[in-house]
Amino acid sequence: MALKQSFRPFTLAFIQLGHIGANKADNIKHAREMILKAASGQGHNKKADMVVLPECFNSPYGHVHFPVYAEDIGFTPGKPYDVSGSASESVKMLSGAAKETGTWLIGGSIPERDGQDGNIYNTCTVYNPQGELVTTHRKVHLFDIDIPGKIKFKESETLTGGNSTNYFDTEFARIGLGICYDIRFPELAMISARQGKSSIHIPPKFLNP
Repeated sequence: MALKQSFRPFTLAFIQLGHIGANKADNIKHAREMILKAASGQGHNKKADMVVLPECFNSPYGHVHFPVYAEDIGFTPGKPYDVSGSASESVKMLSGAAKETGTWLIGGSIPERDGQDGNIYNTCTVYNPQGELVTTHRKVHLFDIDIPGKIKFKESETLTGGNSTNYFDTEFARIGLGICYDIRFPELAMISARQGKSSIHIPPKFLNP
């Protein structure tokens, strides 16, 4: 049965970063600067309640890059997560930015290397206004295309697809997650709707040419 709850309006800020370069530290620094700008309401009428970064904000987009830029997040659902002890520099930045701005932060996604099986995932992380990592979502539907004589691009050459639906609760909505190509498969959003969730999908990489 779907969860009944009251919803209230909230303000979303979607960040478009522009060029993502080869230097991960610069990419992370730029993302932080844009989070602070978006959360402040600079150039807008309202301060954001939630800020959303794009897919693969810390890495050039390409299957050859994912293993190189991958980070070990080490999050286990239902267990407290020690951000200070995290091996992920991206997680530390995102947590700090969420806490500094006092906003919900959907941290786009980063390449994640699972410390147990060594697989690489395209993973979204979410933070509450206290900077706590509250959930993650691994991209379920990988984008593979092979048009003979034209284009070939296969995320599956280095990425492994996730196998779960994920959500988080805020004071204004229960929000389900999906990344880019996930939106082409409506069942993911339908599952979220049946479970009483609003649906948010992380902006696709083409926002960061």
